[in-house]
Amino acid sequence: MSQANPVRLFVTHAWENSDDYLRVFEYLESSRNFFYRNYSTPERRPGGDKEALREDLRKQIAPVEAVVALSSLYASQPDLLTFQLLYAQANHKPVVLMKPFGSGREAPKAILDLADEVVEWDERALVDALRRQARHEETTRWDTIDFKLD
Repeated sequence: MSQANPVRLFVTHAWENSDDYLRVFEYLESSRNFFYRNYSTPERRPGGDKEALREDLRKQIAPVEAVVALSSLYASQPDLLTFQLLYAQANHKPVVLMKPFGSGREAPKAILDLADEVVEWDERALVDALRRQARHEETTRWDTIDFKLD
């Protein structure tokens, strides 16, 4: 992965920049040596009926390598989130599901079953999951802890 070949991502949305939606990009931007291109367009809600909305989502998801699913979207738009995940699954796009932010709760079972990987809200966990799911890269990292001996 390089700047010339970024990971193509779609982040689930309901045509609004929710706190969780924006937080995903804060995490991705803070990661070193992780390049991505966002195919989500929540700011451009298409006119028309329910089918027009779904067609627009299909166009956003079609070119991506991985989908980041926000479990928080399930509370307000369960049908829309389920549609996005089912479409991703039908098109063999891996889904990385973000657990609910800031609470110890688990994501609803209905969407857990549609995810390839479930991660906590942690920049490193998200990036590693995207590397594994989108590019099948091994992400073995080691933490080092420096102790100061007095």
